[in-house]
Amino acid sequence: MPATPSWPPNSTPRLFVDEELREGAAVHLSGQQAHYLLRVMRAKAGDAVKLFDDISGEYLATVTAVGKRDLTLTAEAKLHEREEAPDLWLCQAPIKKDRFGWIAEKSCELGVSRFVPVLTARCVVDKVKQDRLRSHFIEAAEQCERTALPEIAPLTKLEAMLKDWPEGRALFFCDERGGLDFADAITANNGPAAILIGPEGGFTDEENAAIKAHPSAVAVSLGPRILRADTAAISATAIWMQNSGDSDWN
Repeated sequence: MPATPSWPPNSTPRLFVDEELREGAAVHLSGQQAHYLLRVMRAKAGDAVKLFDDISGEYLATVTAVGKRDLTLTAEAKLHEREEAPDLWLCQAPIKKDRFGWIAEKSCELGVSRFVPVLTARCVVDKVKQDRLRSHFIEAAEQCERTALPEIAPLTKLEAMLKDWPEGRALFFCDERGGLDFADAITANNGPAAILIGPEGGFTDEENAAIKAHPSAVAVSLGPRILRADTAAISATAIWMQNSGDSDWN
């Protein structure tokens, strides 16, 4: 059945596939994805599934063959091009595993284009599993109808990140010691941007001074309360998206 405004229904399963899609392409699924469609969604031949690939966009596909533990789908019609994500990076110091994953998930939902783990002096976590982060991004994108996944940068020391910072990209430093009103700072620095969030223990005095001395850094305040790292990351991302990133906020 061809795609129309009322088809496929909102309840149609939606999955990311790690291969480029095109009309007529056959997609073979096994493992967890096949288990989800066969055992959870009870998919059968002829059923519709939405697929996206982070390359070409989103397609309406149909289940064309069903096995005991695998199935094949055929991409039939493009539903959406790959989205143009707002040009925002989230530079986040690693925190405890579950909360770091939560930040990754929510930042994807909000539309960040690049996620940059930043190693600082007070980080209690000094390793980042990129495959785990990618899994969080995929799950969030599948559920929230994103067609683009955030790029994941390697874990980078703060000093190295500042040294190699690209010219022309504002670095909004969420400073618990105080700074400009964030919304006003966004208006004054409209364009490519990044948000820098520290670890649970905050930045050291030396780190704070080094960040503020950087020509691209803009110290901003998120309000009168001290926020946890995960709360600060998502609050700041939402503020930037509302004031600069997306045009359809109410």
